[in-house]
Amino acid sequence: MSGILYLCATPIGNLEDMTFRAVRVLKEVDLIAAEDTRNSIKLLNHFGIHTEMTSYHEYNKYDKGRRLVEKLQEGQSIALITDAGTPGISDPGEELVRMCHEQGIQVTAVPGPAACVAALTVSGMSTRRFAFEAFLPSEKKELGRVLDELENETRTVIIYEAPHRLTRTLKLLADRLGARRVAVCRELTKKHETVFRSTLPEAVSYYETNVPRGECVLVIEGRSRDEIEREEQARWSEMSIEDHVQYYLSQGADRKEAMKRTAKDRGVQKREIYNYLEKLKNDK
Repeated sequence: MSGILYLCATPIGNLEDMTFRAVRVLKEVDLIAAEDTRNSIKLLNHFGIHTEMTSYHEYNKYDKGRRLVEKLQEGQSIALITDAGTPGISDPGEELVRMCHEQGIQVTAVPGPAACVAALTVSGMSTRRFAFEAFLPSEKKELGRVLDELENETRTVIIYEAPHRLTRTLKLLADRLGARRVAVCRELTKKHETVFRSTLPEAVSYYETNVPRGECVLVIEGRSRDEIEREEQARWSEMSIEDHVQYYLSQGADRKEAMKRTAKDRGVQKREIYNYLEKLKNDK
């Protein structure tokens, strides 16, 4: 029988957040795959864990992933850990999980800390619906696509950022998203944890004079649906009703459906559109 891949969450700062189950699993598995063995050895020593470790990271995730799958197929059990938090979230672990599923190998989670969830819960933003973006892409074209999507995102948005790039990223977001509320969460679960709540432009001004330290999580409020609807109605109002209906007719809608869509766009009853077009026809 194949072994099991355990996705073991580890503390994001405070070692007291390590779960009893995670300690037990890390002691019992045959091998621990760690993002950075030099970093993880400190955690293992703290909890008296002496299991063999091997490195698994962004730059060897394919070749090493295949070797780890082979070990699992031989019946060995493996625990995957990241430098901090939950493996697979903004992390090369997702590739290993995919490989395991393709080979029919069991994958199970040993839940625990995740910086994105911790930041969301302390941010004061809406937690019912949220979008996790991890780190914004560095490639210019892809970055533009992501920002285009975020402009009208109605869910709370969570973004990771390094301290030396924080001000630049806040400026970029302020330019595209405007004066949205943001919570900048730093050093989560650590002694100097801070949650700075402001608007994006205000956060830019603050961190231009207060140099940030520690990894940051940005939690940004989603855009108001009412505001989006008002803007859409304003754009449609610049078009005549007959042109508006013709727009949908040209897309293949029948006359009834075209009037229905036009009425919805303008926030009026379909009867008003019908009456207007009938009057226009009679006046000609």
